[in-house]
Amino acid sequence: MRAFLNNLLGLARRYRRLAIWSSGLVALAVAVGLALSPVSPLDRLNLLVYDGYQTLRPRPAAESAVAVIDVDDESIGRIGQWPWSRTVIAAIVDRLAAMGAASIAFDIVFSEPDRTSPALAVAQLEKQGFQIAYPGNPDELDHDKALAEAFARAPVVAGLVMAESGAPPPRPKAGFAFGGDNPSSYLPAYGGSVRNLPILDQAAPGLGVFSFPPERDGVVRRIPLLSRFGSQLYPGLSIEALRLAVGASGYIVRSTGASGEYATGNPGMTALKVGDFEIPTGADGRLWVYYSARPTAPVISAHRVLAAEPDAAAAQEVAGRIVLIGTSAVGLRDLVSTPLAAGVPGVLVHGEIVDQIVHKRFLTRPDWADGMELVLAVGLSLLLLALLPFLSTTANAVSAAAAMAIAVGAGWYAFAHDSMLLSPLMTAFCCLLTYGAASGARLLLSESEGRYIRTAFSHYLSPVMVQRLVENPESLVLGGENRELTLLFCDIRGFTSISETMEPTQLTVFLNNFLTPMTDVLMRNGATIDKYMGDAIMAFWNAPIDMPDHRKRAGESVLGMLAALEKLNASLERPVRIGVGLNSGVCCVGNLGSRQRFDYSAIGDPVNLASRVEGLTKLYGLSNLLTASTAEGLADLALVEVDLVAVVGRDEPTAVYTILGGPEVAASPDFLAFRDEHGLFLAAYRGRQFEAAAERLRGLRQAAPAQFAKVYDEYAQRLAIFASEPPPGDWDGAYHAEHK
Repeated sequence: MRAFLNNLLGLARRYRRLAIWSSGLVALAVAVGLALSPVSPLDRLNLLVYDGYQTLRPRPAAESAVAVIDVDDESIGRIGQWPWSRTVIAAIVDRLAAMGAASIAFDIVFSEPDRTSPALAVAQLEKQGFQIAYPGNPDELDHDKALAEAFARAPVVAGLVMAESGAPPPRPKAGFAFGGDNPSSYLPAYGGSVRNLPILDQAAPGLGVFSFPPERDGVVRRIPLLSRFGSQLYPGLSIEALRLAVGASGYIVRSTGASGEYATGNPGMTALKVGDFEIPTGADGRLWVYYSARPTAPVISAHRVLAAEPDAAAAQEVAGRIVLIGTSAVGLRDLVSTPLAAGVPGVLVHGEIVDQIVHKRFLTRPDWADGMELVLAVGLSLLLLALLPFLSTTANAVSAAAAMAIAVGAGWYAFAHDSMLLSPLMTAFCCLLTYGAASGARLLLSESEGRYIRTAFSHYLSPVMVQRLVENPESLVLGGENRELTLLFCDIRGFTSISETMEPTQLTVFLNNFLTPMTDVLMRNGATIDKYMGDAIMAFWNAPIDMPDHRKRAGESVLGMLAALEKLNASLERPVRIGVGLNSGVCCVGNLGSRQRFDYSAIGDPVNLASRVEGLTKLYGLSNLLTASTAEGLADLALVEVDLVAVVGRDEPTAVYTILGGPEVAASPDFLAFRDEHGLFLAAYRGRQFEAAAERLRGLRQAAPAQFAKVYDEYAQRLAIFASEPPPGDWDGAYHAEHK
């Protein structure tokens, strides 16, 4: 298999350009197939792009042809609990008609009889045997009939909800004329409806659908202007209100197959005409809603319409406008999400539709848009592919970015200048996949060509250094840079006695079994392995790659190494113990050595201090110690300060800490209590309160973790000495180590 792959790579190198082009063409074919599939991942993303267009350039604000009557919380507080009596609704209709409303449309359905109607009470009493005589007109007792009479007196559009099931809707009020294919052959059909009481639907001059079929993500972007039940068509609430306002008797539906319209696939709708307004639609009869960032339609609280004294301002806002009645009251809210906002009352969306029709500002996605996007995607991808073998890596990346920028620019230009919805995503997707596959093939071939160099140099340098030389040949010089590093030294405790019990081959296997899991932990946490020194490991973080969290990575490595050691000990007859030391500081790191042979390493005083701290783990009997410079980045770990130590070769003391566990241990009550008590002990010790320190030490021995036994033995010895020979007056509480 390996020989076959080598031969295949050799053949590809021989026909380099053909191999690169073939890889790109295959990727382009896959990209086009995914983009055109019925479940394309781009469909949802395209909608988000169109939302972005509207967010950046919403429909320009203009004087609105709509006024909104809002059944808000204030109105409910003044008039009473919803639903209101139908006589109240009838009064609102009469008042609006008197104010000169061009039409009145309800974004509300009255599907149940009025529970406050006296006629219901009379009927109930008569069932119980009472005889009721009303001196006036009995019709006055029926509030629903009163509302129906108000509907008949005014240009009212009754609301209707189309559903998958339910009662059949009433007959439509408007007539329809068709140009081209019959809409019954392509418009989706509903199986039922939620409708008003028949008396109301019969009385209203108009009937419109106000429900919004949801998009997958719940955002209202496209509204069907027509809905179908069987062979009957029902207009949307907004255009039905517009029809009554302009005095049109019906609609003209323009479809494919009409004069001047050409069917390129399945039949579909192209436009709807009402009065002098022609509205472009998609093939499924839906209109893209072009939202305004600042709708200018006046919103009037319903109680103002019913005020005892005529509200002149409300009358002026209503006169000559299409009036939409909806609700924003808490508990009644009909809220929807739009590309510009979430939680918008649905009645305002109907207002946006009317305004964009009146002002003739439409969003369109032409039937040729899919084809144009495909041509642009394939054309730019092929151009990239043709140039790729001849340009540098940087130039190819710039070319790919430029191709995607062209697609983005073309889409934005079409929207900004012609309100046209074109998406750059297919082009970007195809260019990216084609460029990625072709560049990957080119890189693979380049890697194959450099294999001889890698193989030759790997006899003399580490694989890491070989890779660095291949990527950056100019780095083949001596020298380094100053960087802050976190350094780690790890050593096996009692290795000399262990090695004396093993043959050389056994010792080699033992060391490999130990070093492998330790190295795995370090590499997983991004460490650079500097060197192995028999049973010891030196590693560091933050070079050659920047790692802002290098202290945290080092701390997590300590916990990982201890966990790996525990697992290793489960398979050994004689458990192994280790000591790990950590320190952070500025070191010189780089290619260090001679002109004949060098390695990537670090030098400096922080390196020596890290090594000394590792040696101190023997004194305290702990598995790990770290300096204050490292501890400052490990606030979420279970850290405990152990001592203040001046290591061999340094006069300035440093605080050393140990890690007892991860965040779960750090948050535990037992640990927090121990850490606080231990801190009080250190404060007493360093404050020369030796009797109090000894007393606290006796209490600590009972509650402290087992690994602190030797720590407290060390402190007990010091306190015993200080009891007879107090330290000098300038004593700072530090311990001066005598051994490395």
